[in-house]
Amino acid sequence: MSVQHKDLASGRWGEMPLCEQLANIGSEVSRALNWRKKGNEEYSKQAVFRALELFDLSLSSARSFPRLKEFARLREAVVDYFLGTNQFSSSETLWRKYFDPFNHLARKQY
Repeated sequence: MSVQHKDLASGRWGEMPLCEQLANIGSEVSRALNWRKKGNEEYSKQAVFRALELFDLSLSSARSFPRLKEFARLREAVVDYFLGTNQFSSSETLWRKYFDPFNHLARKQY
């Protein structure tokens, strides 16, 4: 699997504030939800894989245990929802409610 976010993987990602990281991850999750709703599973999976790449960048740059734990648990739930059996009973509404505030906060800062 090739790196999709090369400039972020080169170190810039670790310098971003938490809300900005989650806003970027949320954008990919939102794209995956939108493509799923349109019936395009291939594009949906591609967006999920990009989100997972961003999760992995966050996990590798996490500076504290609570942040590491949050990213790991969140990654697990995203994988379960999109690629697993949805044992956590997640929904599109839940994901939008979780990630949308980070997008609003990140946009507000700029």
